[in-house]
Order: sequence, then structure tokens, then C-alpha cells
Amino acid sequence: MSGNPSALPPYRRIAAVIKAQIERGDLQPGDRIPSVRDIVRDEDVSVATATRVAAVLRAEGYAQTIPGIGTVARMPGKMTPGPDRLQLQRSTGSGFRTGERAEIVGAGLVPATEEVADALEVEEGDSVVQRRRRYLDEEGVIAVSTSWLAGDLAQAAPELLSAAPLPAMTFGLVEARTGRRAVKRRDVVSLRAVPEDVALLLDVRPGTLALTIANHYWDQHGQVTEYARDFMSADRQLAADYDLE
Repeated sequence: MSGNPSALPPYRRIAAVIKAQIERGDLQPGDRIPSVRDIVRDEDVSVATATRVAAVLRAEGYAQTIPGIGTVARMPGKMTPGPDRLQLQRSTGSGFRTGERAEIVGAGLVPATEEVADALEVEEGDSVVQRRRRYLDEEGVIAVSTSWLAGDLAQAAPELLSAAPLPAMTFGLVEARTGRRAVKRRDVVSLRAVPEDVALLLDVRPGTLALTIANHYWDQHGQVTEYARDFMSADRQLAADYDLE
């Protein structure tokens, strides 16, 4: 999106203003957003333009229409993928956005499945570190995330095997103990059936189709450091904004 609001089409410029009001808290979830009549009067635009404002807000998760009430503000339930958490950790010292938290639900050595073995470039059945966490916010479960790392990293960083939070996440711990810094990633987004052990944590039925994102990380030497897969909860958005100019 252009950084210059005046360069946007009128309906998107107005929608951007209302989105900013929601994000600042000036408009709280459940508050009525400006009506078509209000927008026509205050912004001096046509009815057609004013009508498109609510459509943009609904499409981006910032509004919902409730029968008998009208169109009200909401905060979109966005997911923060692993790569974004890494950038947050490096820039702010925390891998969480405001209101987010994580529950570490398991950690230990497990035999590598075919998928994990291929990703980590080890033999199927080799012992690998597995850490599983559940991300939550005020609206409930965001995602269930599972990370796998080569088993020998547990010797340098035994904390990886403890079901407790890591102050600098797996990335920071591995870098501190081994000097291996994650410098490259590949993301793969797909629909997958939720396995039974994940379904219990995601509060869905086993076999339910869910959006997933798989993350592969490599260090400065071109070696794989970590493989992760997140299963997103229903009604969550995986979104990104890009400046094209």
C-alpha cells in the first residue's frame, strides 16, 4: 500500500482512516462504524464510494455486519508466523505482539518422521528435538506450532528439551550456544488435515482442514537449523502488506 494516503482511491483512503481508529482504540470492537450516510456527508463522496468503505473493512477483518445492529468494528484475528516472531525478537527483544502469549505444551527428543527427516536433512527415525507450543490472545487459540531441530543441538542447548519458555526463542538460544544464526527461510502455505494430537490443542476435530505454514530455516553456512509447522485456528488471517514502489 502506498505510504501517501492522498494517493489512494477515496474509498480506500476513508477505510484506512477507520482502520487506524480501530487499531488505536478510538473505535472499540462492537462500536458502529460510520454509516454510508455519515461518510457521504462528512467526506463529500458518492453513495457508491461510501458503500465500498464497509466492504473493504469487512474484507480485511476490521468490520462485521450483525443482523439487526449494523456494521460494527472488530479487530482481525491475525496470526504471527514464526519468521515474523524472529524479526520481532531481533528488533524488540520479544517474539510476541501485544496481547499474545504462548503455552509450551511439550518438549523432548522424538524419532524423525519422513517429513521432518527430509526437512532437517537427517535419516528417518533419527532422534530430533521437538518443541510444541500453543499461541493465544484475547480471542482464544491463534495457532499450534511445532518446531524440530537436529538432536545434537540438545547437547549444546539442553534447555531445548525443557517444556519451559526460552527467553530468546529457539533461534536466539541456538545462536548463543553455537554461533549458528538463522539467515534464510522458506515458507510454504498449504491446507492440511489436523492430526489428532494437534486437534486437541487447536480445539477442532481431528481431520479438520486447516491452513498451515511450514518454515524452513538455514544458517550462515547454508545448513538447516530448524523446521517448523503451524496449524492456524479457524477465523484467523495470514496477511502481509508490501510496498510496491
